[in-house]
Amino acid sequence: MRTYIGVDLGTSGTKFLLVGADGSILAENTQTYPVRYPHSGWSEQDPADWFHAAMRGIRALLEGQDRSAVRGISFGGQMHGLVALDREGCVIRPAILWNDGRTEKQTAYLNEVVGKKLLSEYTGNIAFAGFTAPKILWMKENEPQNFARIDKIMLPKDYLAHRLSGSFCTDLSDASGMLLLDVKNRRWSREMCAICGISERMLPRLYESYEVVGTLRGEIAAELGLSASVKIIAGAGDNAAAAVGTGVVGEGGCNVSLGTSGTLFISSEQYREDKVNALHSFCHADGGWHLMGCILSAASCNAWWSDKILQTQDYAAEQAGLEEEMGRNEVFFLPYLMGERSPHNDVSARGAFIGMRPDTSRRQMTLAVLEGVTFALRDCLEAARANGMHIARTKLCGGGAKSPLWRKIVANVLGMPVDIPQTEQGPAYGAAMLAMVGCGEYSTVQAAADAVVRVRETVQPDAAVSARYEERYAAFRALYPALKGVFPALALSGK
Repeated sequence: MRTYIGVDLGTSGTKFLLVGADGSILAENTQTYPVRYPHSGWSEQDPADWFHAAMRGIRALLEGQDRSAVRGISFGGQMHGLVALDREGCVIRPAILWNDGRTEKQTAYLNEVVGKKLLSEYTGNIAFAGFTAPKILWMKENEPQNFARIDKIMLPKDYLAHRLSGSFCTDLSDASGMLLLDVKNRRWSREMCAICGISERMLPRLYESYEVVGTLRGEIAAELGLSASVKIIAGAGDNAAAAVGTGVVGEGGCNVSLGTSGTLFISSEQYREDKVNALHSFCHADGGWHLMGCILSAASCNAWWSDKILQTQDYAAEQAGLEEEMGRNEVFFLPYLMGERSPHNDVSARGAFIGMRPDTSRRQMTLAVLEGVTFALRDCLEAARANGMHIARTKLCGGGAKSPLWRKIVANVLGMPVDIPQTEQGPAYGAAMLAMVGCGEYSTVQAAADAVVRVRETVQPDAAVSARYEERYAAFRALYPALKGVFPALALSGK
């Protein structure tokens, strides 16, 4: 059977899947690497770590497998990261990641001086601190010597494609998050290049996510034991790849992802500009477009609470018996551990527990963390509704989706059925599907989704629980505006 490799380049590690043409998962493994925080609010990685992880991961993936059956490799990847190379192809500085908050000044300049109206005209989006263009401006202002050395600018997953194939490429879904792409017309924005002080020559060639960008370089193929004819397919930003992996393609599909960050992703066959400046209007990996709300901390909030504070990794034990308390919790949690993107666009926002009393329990705080993340995703849903989108049901993926309790909270807070895919591998699975399309296994991304994506179960909302959560959500919505003026002072006190 012909096989395909899906690579999900994440923040804490890279996931690798070997997938058969019928969608069966034949092998998988994960390789980890560090994140560096050189200053408060900064987040960086060494791109060499990604490449070495990829080589280790693919070799481990293929142990005991028929290497001659591999036809293609594709990627899902953490978005927005700034990877800058010089003329010799060397990385100039550590990559500045998607959740890095150093660009508050540059983001304000883009939104307030250049102006949201012009940004939306040029790119379909306003500036958010995590986007690539503010990072470029930060580098220009703070590291002029490094900025002057830039020959190529790329995104994290595209660095892997570059090392594996030699191609200088990106796909339209990932490029959409740079604030350098004219999303509506699927081309680089000359106006944004001029604003950032770069030339279009520095930017990669644009591909659809399912298009072939090259083949394995000879020395890489030899090291991996693969044929040099193995195709490298462009791939997609992690959220678009996850949407493909859950079958959210075409018109009106919805996917919620509970990964390190959290997203509400709505696919569309037509370009839609966000009218409320809260969501992202991006190209989709199926050749269409999507609207997406992104919260910067999702399952990472639960990991922080359980691992760092409670000092346990037995998540199931912490969540046991909490279903009876859904919608009755007196404690609220604001999940803004890394600031927030959608809908608040506030790098100064901070996490907070609110509503505690002398009898507040560990169980209530654990439940509040799950509920707070889900309320923040509900904020994104309300922004989508303000844009005229009608969403009747959603898919759910990501590490947080493994929790039966969290699945029920999502169904009841959003007030809609939640479909759990048979395969919960998210971006890596979607990447493998894109490789299938690129290699001709399926004619379109829709055809691939129809052939291999199945729903394992559906979690239905409970009317009484949903009604209780409506009241709790109304209270949650009042908390950020009440604390917004306090957050900047807290940010300053930490410096």
